[in-house]
Amino acid sequence: MGKAINGIGLTGLALLIAIFGYGGKGWYDAVQMADGFKLQAEQLTRSGKGVESLTSQQLNTLIKVQDPGFYEHDGIDFSSKGAGITTLTQSLAKRLGFKNYTPGIGKIRQSGFALGLDSVLSKHQQVALFLATAEMGRGPNGWITGFHNAADLIYQKRVAELDENEFNSLVAVLIAPSKLKLSAPDAALEERVARITKLAHEKCEPNNFNDVWLEGCA
Repeated sequence: MGKAINGIGLTGLALLIAIFGYGGKGWYDAVQMADGFKLQAEQLTRSGKGVESLTSQQLNTLIKVQDPGFYEHDGIDFSSKGAGITTLTQSLAKRLGFKNYTPGIGKIRQSGFALGLDSVLSKHQQVALFLATAEMGRGPNGWITGFHNAADLIYQKRVAELDENEFNSLVAVLIAPSKLKLSAPDAALEERVARITKLAHEKCEPNNFNDVWLEGCA
């Protein structure tokens, strides 16, 4: 019996070491790739597609919806209302750190990669890369990647020129780009846009940490 318990303990310890090792590998990889990410962010900013391409209200709305604790956390967040299990930084890590992301065990490396990203990139650099890589769903001519591309293809405008409803529609599809379609708006998209607008104007708040669909703003 004692040997069995010891065996379970050793197995658990080995599993714990493996988990931390896999997460640590993600952190290491992000740090090693930092120079390339910084260069990409700088190029985006110089081309007018950095954080300054958004108005202050637009940036505020994006952060409130996608990652309310963004400016306080180190890449991951387990407490902010509406944060859910994926921060903006973790979302970025999923796109920058994986060729084919697999849920489950992939979350461990994703979280480590996010911690690494936050240690080497400024918050503004992270936003610039997020805007450029965000999955925006299917448009009239195929899949759209990037906020600026979506604004141009759907509304024929620069992001800063979008009205509140238009911008909030871009934010709305981020949660489910295959389901909520900018090129074919329906009641589901309109409802999410309405919830985001209420949240942006501080007329509501998420119910809890997991309320990423903003049921508290229904």
